[in-house]
Amino acid sequence: MADKKVKIKQVKSTIGASEAQVKVVRALGLKKKDQVVEHKASATILGMVNKVPHIVEIVEE
Repeated sequence: MADKKVKIKQVKSTIGASEAQVKVVRALGLKKKDQVVEHKASATILGMVNKVPHIVEIVEE
């Protein structure tokens, strides 16, 4: 069975974000604005996205 993938895009800079939020964004593999990464749609990844919804968005599921 194929694993479901999600594309996550950083839509805002991490300047001004708390240190914990910056660490979450970096752990997702994002380094700069408008960068897109692809991950498996696991509970861990989706939970990380929910921690920083103002910085990242899911592009497609």
